[in-house]
Amino acid sequence: MNIQTSKIELVKLILNIDNNDFIRRVTDFIKNEKADFWNELSQTEQIEIKKGIEELEKGERISFDEVLKKIS
Repeated sequence: MNIQTSKIELVKLILNIDNNDFIRRVTDFIKNEKADFWNELSQTEQIEIKKGIEELEKGERISFDEVLKKIS
């Protein structure tokens, strides 16, 4: 079963539930699952990303081809 089919089946199940408390718990669960990826990054990763953004804002950038050459 693919993800879209699973989602549709889940919605069908939810539509047939009349228990308000259960619906509230499911809603809370789904909202909590949408964590901001930023909070999942390590402190080092966050610092590196911020540094990269600052460099871009200063016009300090390299081309994608240059990056590929460095990592190849």
